[in-house]
Amino acid sequence: MQILTAKDAKYGFGRLIDLARAEPVAVAKHGRTVVVVLSIEEYERLKALDAPGSGADKLIAGKTLNE
Repeated sequence: MQILTAKDAKYGFGRLIDLARAEPVAVAKHGRTVVVVLSIEEYERLKALDAPGSGADKLIAGKTLNE
């Protein structure tokens, strides 16, 4: 995961978007990571994992979906 400073993210917003479409990008302010920017596809994938009945709780626990 790449890390950009808040200043670099602000002045290079187009670059931030391009980077985030490939992989999540952390943005740091005063040396501390404060946000992560990610593609809409990755956001939707993560949101679906969090949905009730998605089986994510079993995957996190290391079980298969058939258990």
